[in-house]
Amino acid sequence: MDEKQKVIRAGIGAVILIVLGVAAYYLFFTGRGKDVPAGSGPSPAEKLAVEAAGLKEGAAPSPIKSELDKSDEDVRALAAELSSNAVFLEWLKTKNIIRRFAAAVDNIANGQSPRPHLDFFELRTPFKVVERNGRTQIDPASYDRYNVVADVFDSLSAAGCARLYESAKPLLDEAYRDLGYPTGDFRQTLLRAIVVILRAPVFEGPFEVEKGIVTYALKDKRLEQLGEVEKHLLRMGPENVQLIQAKLRAISLALGFTEDQIPTPVSYR
Repeated sequence: MDEKQKVIRAGIGAVILIVLGVAAYYLFFTGRGKDVPAGSGPSPAEKLAVEAAGLKEGAAPSPIKSELDKSDEDVRALAAELSSNAVFLEWLKTKNIIRRFAAAVDNIANGQSPRPHLDFFELRTPFKVVERNGRTQIDPASYDRYNVVADVFDSLSAAGCARLYESAKPLLDEAYRDLGYPTGDFRQTLLRAIVVILRAPVFEGPFEVEKGIVTYALKDKRLEQLGEVEKHLLRMGPENVQLIQAKLRAISLALGFTEDQIPTPVSYR
């Protein structure tokens, strides 16, 4: 696995963009592995109900009127209302937002890494391994590098995401057609991308690795032969993957996809 490249970050960036593009409801989490004290605030179900009410009561959003290649400013203005998270706002500075999103979703739907389109997110701490009983394993501390992704997710407004998607939908369809799908259905491609992520197994470590000429590879050949998207998620750590999968499943149902269309994530040791 090449931890020096932006592979993982790109895969997770794609997940972020999926949320920006299509979220209608938001599955709330208070923290990784932390219990919520009784009486400390609304339950997740109550929060979802409030979000749903906001979607029903809000006026139908107007489509973005800018041309596709001149739409970044309008998209940023709408997206900036979704969260005040500083990292999220920094991500919005990327160019060609709509085209990047459409291309990233298409890549994921086809089991490919979206990194050529999502270079705005870069790992700043090195990949780490530990030696245990004569075996080289991924240091669980490496997973913490991706906690920022979950923090950004937690900061988003679901109702705002839904309005943004409706406003940007004509431009998303245009960008998707420009990828070489003149009669393609972007909604179905989006569903395929979500299914790829939800079908990615959640593996509980430890993961043994071996040093190659330049980088480390998973010693278990079954894991090393996983698809690009699945390996992106594996390297995030199980807690972050479970957070993402749970939210994407809720998003899929909110979009009108049925239980039969979306898989239930599975965990393995």
